[in-house]
Amino acid sequence: MPSEHIKHAERLRLEREARRDPGEDWKRWGPYLSERQWGTVREDYSQNGQPWDYFRHDDARARAYRWGEDGLLGISDRQCRLCFALALWNTKDPILKERLYGVGGTEGNHGEDVKEFYFYLDSTPTHSYMKGLYKYPQQEFPYERLLKESRTRGQHL
Repeated sequence: MPSEHIKHAERLRLEREARRDPGEDWKRWGPYLSERQWGTVREDYSQNGQPWDYFRHDDARARAYRWGEDGLLGISDRQCRLCFALALWNTKDPILKERLYGVGGTEGNHGEDVKEFYFYLDSTPTHSYMKGLYKYPQQEFPYERLLKESRTRGQHL
């Protein structure tokens, strides 16, 4: 339970933000960064209108997004002009972990699905404090095994 002092300080920040006091733009920064930009309609330029097949997770490492950005437990300014997020490596994976891994709608056995564990645990309304948890495996992440397993299960929508 937060102390009364912390609650009072947060209330003051919100009041100053509402009045638009100079230097009190507390909501300029926050958790506005997308969790996943790959496989979305915003990034679909396919001939057949299939965003999940057009821009997969693996494509995101080699192609730039046009309409946004994504990241692990990321923060950005309101317009997503400047983005910050984690990049992790367990020395076993062939790639840096910069975004959530998942399968697209046609790859998964029950539609699109992110195959990782992450949690948003706490945040103040002004985002002056945020707490999250990402469960990163210490062994090699089973990218290919998850993809193959999803293909063998069939579609259960």
